[in-house]
Amino acid sequence: MVKREEHAARPRPVGNPVQLVKEAMHASVSDPVAASMNFLNEVAGRFPDAISLAAGRPYEGFYDIADITRYLDVYVAYLGDQGSTPEQIRRALMQYGRTNGQIHGLIARMLAVDEDIHVPAEAISVTAGCQEAMIMALRGLCAGPDDVLLAAEPCYVGITGAARVLNIDVVPVPEGPDGLDPARVAEVARAVRAQGRHPRALYLVPDFSNPSGRCLDLPARHALLDVAAAEDLLILEDDPYGLFGLDDRPRPRLKSLDRDQRVIYLGSFAKSCFPGARIGFLVADQTVVDATGNRTLLAEELSAIKSMVTVNTSPIAQAVVGGLLVESGCSLKAANVDKIAFYRQNMLRLLDALDRHLPAPWRDAVGISWNVPAGGFFAVVDVPIPADEKLLEVSASRHGVLWTPMSFFYTDGGTRSLRLSCSGLDPDTLEEGVRRLAALLRDSIA
Repeated sequence: MVKREEHAARPRPVGNPVQLVKEAMHASVSDPVAASMNFLNEVAGRFPDAISLAAGRPYEGFYDIADITRYLDVYVAYLGDQGSTPEQIRRALMQYGRTNGQIHGLIARMLAVDEDIHVPAEAISVTAGCQEAMIMALRGLCAGPDDVLLAAEPCYVGITGAARVLNIDVVPVPEGPDGLDPARVAEVARAVRAQGRHPRALYLVPDFSNPSGRCLDLPARHALLDVAAAEDLLILEDDPYGLFGLDDRPRPRLKSLDRDQRVIYLGSFAKSCFPGARIGFLVADQTVVDATGNRTLLAEELSAIKSMVTVNTSPIAQAVVGGLLVESGCSLKAANVDKIAFYRQNMLRLLDALDRHLPAPWRDAVGISWNVPAGGFFAVVDVPIPADEKLLEVSASRHGVLWTPMSFFYTDGGTRSLRLSCSGLDPDTLEEGVRRLAALLRDSIA
């Protein structure tokens, strides 16, 4: 009798290994935007000492491993105060849970406290990052081949990538100097409809958009809601940066202004808590009516999609975020006072460094300019030369600085612009990064 160990140690005979044809696989595998981002990551890996003005990640100086257990303990105590037994608490953290999550009530309170958004807790689905919320919303809304998504351009690659995975066409709506023009949204929606297709929803980041940094003013927000009603559009409002304005002026979310339930709100705790928790959420309080007249909330209907994608969101990760919410009185503004101040100063430092290292009148003479965002993580620099992958390679290898070509965020455009992120670096490193960028531009233009 052959021992199991001896049998396992025998070499497997060489067979005929499968080779898959890439061109026969789904188009999302060969997504050009994904390939571009992979190139950026590859360059960063080859030049690890380069300063990255490319990554939009939060500053790691705010994170401490001890926070995980502290927030977890706070949440467990909260459950006990709510009347849960030790057995119920153990089950809540360690078993499969409610598909749409268990901290939905705390998120509903947070939205009311911070954003004047008042929705029932059942209208909230707690997701595995905001990316899952996008997948759920797109899949639920776009049922046929003629259903399309309108999206502000330049556009966050996560939504266009999600649409590609789902075989949903994305039609760009170009931003203007002040962000998305509601009249242009109506124009594009009508053009799509004239082609026999159905514009189902519009995606945008109204506050300090990624990548452009633009912010819609209040009249434009009201006008956009009017256009959505006139053109029968839903709005996917993505709000990862709304906390981080350069001042405290009120910027009401589209969802807080929404009287017709046109807005599906997409939220994330990646910037306000920490990305590793992978907790996002969607607010979908729209009414769904079936053929028998039964009425439910859209969030409840979308849970069927979530159950087939992730089953449910990690209860342990939810507990960590839940502890942060409990500790802060369900106010992300209160929980992020230090982060808000830090990101404000970093944005101001970035803009000031650009002004000093690329001084007028030289920059005006050669054709360099940049926008002045009212907050967020990103600014865009326009240059008189192609800001492409070739220039990025030179930037990393010779000058030790990384940035993101704006062409990554366009269907066709952005070839002479680059995106800078101010979020992930300490102020002195940010300053040095801008100095290196200025040296690259001087050498390349010369």
